[in-house]
Amino acid sequence: MKALVLLLEGVDAKKVQTYIQSGNAVFESAEKNRSKLSGEIVAEVREHHGFEPHVLVMTVEGLEEAIDANPFPEAVHDPGKLHLGFLASVPKSPDMKKAGKPQEGQRAFRLIGSVSYLHAPEGVGRSRLAASAEKVLGGPMTDRNWRTACRLRDMASE
Repeated sequence: MKALVLLLEGVDAKKVQTYIQSGNAVFESAEKNRSKLSGEIVAEVREHHGFEPHVLVMTVEGLEEAIDANPFPEAVHDPGKLHLGFLASVPKSPDMKKAGKPQEGQRAFRLIGSVSYLHAPEGVGRSRLAASAEKVLGGPMTDRNWRTACRLRDMASE
């Protein structure tokens, strides 16, 4: 994670904090264009590490809104089974038929704006929907469980 801190400092990020060994980071930046900043981070990774990851830059307000919009409040008591999938923009034509019909007690899925919510009581690893969510939504996303999303919000708010 030290390499991630140095990389972010290379795009003029300030007060960089990382969260576990996950690639999650919280920082301040004078750059307000999140798409441009994301592109700069991808370029830094490519230059220094030879690959191009999908990078999504969010504001603390965006993260707070996603947490506040959680359609499954009953699931927060088991934070590893509630996942938020963050997309760079609202999907233009998600194929919700591919998501299938939720089965009682097995999983629940909702798309609200550019955030998908998956409650998988039996575990995300057993969920075919979790594995195919990008196909359903029509674009790349980054997925975080409830605990991680809340911790990142807390770190960014400090």
